[in-house]
Amino acid sequence: MNRLLVLTELFLPTKGGTAVWAAEVYKRLGGKEIHIVTADVPGAAAVDAAHPNTIHRLNLKRIPWLRPESLAMYARFFFTSLALAITHRFDAIHAFRALPEGLVAWAVARLTFRPLAIYAHGEELTTWGRGGKFKAMRFALRHADRVVANSEHTRDTLLEMGIDPARITIIYPGVDVSVFRPGLDTTGLRESLGIRPDEKLVFSVGRLSRRKGFDQVIRAVVKLRAEGIPLRYVIAGIGEDADYLDGLVAEHNAQGIVHRIGAVSEADLPRWMNACDVFAMPNRDINGDNEGFGMVFIEAAACGKPSLAGEAGGTGSAVLHEQTGLRVDGNSAYAIANSLAALLEDAAMCRRLADHAYARVQERFAWNQVSQVTEKLIYSRS
Repeated sequence: MNRLLVLTELFLPTKGGTAVWAAEVYKRLGGKEIHIVTADVPGAAAVDAAHPNTIHRLNLKRIPWLRPESLAMYARFFFTSLALAITHRFDAIHAFRALPEGLVAWAVARLTFRPLAIYAHGEELTTWGRGGKFKAMRFALRHADRVVANSEHTRDTLLEMGIDPARITIIYPGVDVSVFRPGLDTTGLRESLGIRPDEKLVFSVGRLSRRKGFDQVIRAVVKLRAEGIPLRYVIAGIGEDADYLDGLVAEHNAQGIVHRIGAVSEADLPRWMNACDVFAMPNRDINGDNEGFGMVFIEAAACGKPSLAGEAGGTGSAVLHEQTGLRVDGNSAYAIANSLAALLEDAAMCRRLADHAYARVQERFAWNQVSQVTEKLIYSRS
């Protein structure tokens, strides 16, 4: 029986890979003896009622007039976690990020003499500058018994920060292969946008931020349409770049070619993955902001689809170039267009990449496999 205290500000029903990862792994490692301290958000009650772990919800909102504005959040996190650690015989404490969770978890772990593991996802390591926040993050990571890196790229970044390589363990994120799988009914999806059977479909999903490269795919798709390749592009997700992307579509008169459909439901996301011919997210580095891994790539792979990824960040762990998809320079719309054309026009190559991607997911990325690797950390000290 695994007895764990898990600190994660991000947890379902909050959207995003980190929230999904925390929910999926720990429910496979145990039941009520695993306690998760997380943020109280709308819809939390329904998630908590169905989740096998014990969930403790806190108000973790920052207070703008307080200095620092996160002080109350840290205090709530700390005192709740410390009380749980004192009254329960936990085997270990896990924190899903270095800040705020990791710093709090470090203090609680040292006061209660428990081993500590902190997760590192990549983008937070390169976007927080070199000020006080970065120093606090580095302190937490350097003093953890284990640091979980989500990719080789993240591990390399940790090494540059001076983290002891003996303390770093790579654990890739996973995917629910019972949800993301080939053969799902896609009736009505393509038809809802007037996509003809003879038209190829490129699909993207994620936060609408510049690093994802959705703007570059728009440019590439417009170029390929002009060259006579019948295709459409569907973008799912919300974010700060929504107006920018809409403006780019209008600039290229691509309203009938590019479709931005906003947030999609959990049930419809794997259906869209099945409906597309290629999944595309040619990520790039924007002032140190890059993709740490890219869980969406393995979700597409689990549905039997090849991916087009960028060369920046840690996506090389999610997409193996010319094995499960293609990786290109995300700064070059020309390179993206050429790679998309190769995937869309060479059916044999596309099928080979898709088959390898699917097999790799079944072997390494199903949540059960990820949970088994995680379990080895529980009693691990440096």
